[in-house]
Amino acid sequence: MTHPLIEKEVVLVLLGPTGVGKTAVSRALAQRLPVEIVSADSRQIYRYMDIGTDKPDAEFRARVPHHFVDMLPPDVTFSAGEFAHQARWVIQNLLKKKVLPLVVGGSGLYIRALLEGFFEGKAKDEALRQQLEAKARTEGAEVLYQELKMVDPESAMKIHPHNIKRVIRALEVYYLTGQPISYWHRRRDPAPFPYIKIGLSMDRAALYARINQRVEQMFDAGLIEETRRLLAMGYSPQLNALNTVGYKEVVQFLNDEIDLYTCVERVKRNTRRYAKRQFTWFRAEKSVHWIHLPQNYDPTIVANEILSLVDQVQPVMPRSMERERE
Repeated sequence: MTHPLIEKEVVLVLLGPTGVGKTAVSRALAQRLPVEIVSADSRQIYRYMDIGTDKPDAEFRARVPHHFVDMLPPDVTFSAGEFAHQARWVIQNLLKKKVLPLVVGGSGLYIRALLEGFFEGKAKDEALRQQLEAKARTEGAEVLYQELKMVDPESAMKIHPHNIKRVIRALEVYYLTGQPISYWHRRRDPAPFPYIKIGLSMDRAALYARINQRVEQMFDAGLIEETRRLLAMGYSPQLNALNTVGYKEVVQFLNDEIDLYTCVERVKRNTRRYAKRQFTWFRAEKSVHWIHLPQNYDPTIVANEILSLVDQVQPVMPRSMERERE
């Protein structure tokens, strides 16, 4: 018998912080439903970065198709806007085939762009960006932040003054379009399909214990060798893909800047901090149905709980379908 989610063409979104066990739960769901995974992970999209991104294993990916995993080399940039555009196309084709798209990931911006829309546009100018970057270096990041507060106070309230990349991007959009980026964000194009968001949460101490254990497993599995191989292939440690938790600390170790113990402990600490930021982001998101997990849980039981839950909740409907109901 076909599951109601498939009959109603509803997309299931499984989100949560790193280390909570999204892959294990998605594997259990895939044993119950005809799904294909749409990965909403900003690093698993890159090839050669398997251990440091904790990609689903080869057996699972061979059995259940995964989209946006191992798609690009590490030196190719891929934005949230590009993900949203391409992922919507993939999802709509899966729905036509009567396959359930299961979106799985912890990249909050990717998920928000997919479901709520995201301004990407053509507002890009390399020369202007370099000019703003030079100004930040010579006059300080605070000068640019104050500039942003003058032209786009709404965005300035949401961007940390030290997040210079986002400050520069907001200024770039303003100077190229004549409108603040907050204006363009309000003109988002919501997803054209109904969806249900399921969030996995866990007590902080339990999650941190899982993260510490997983980091140790990554080092045992060869994280240092994987990083060394990426550098030998010619990929710069300054790339966005590599200048992230796990890889950047190992690069410091390989450069003899820190010892191995410090390297491992920093990866643990920075992964915990990242998980905390993810929690903060997702807790602010609307329409998330949360499932609280113990530290050691059975993914099959959680999958059953999710299937029971989705039978009881109403999906978020696209505006076109809401108008049809009216």
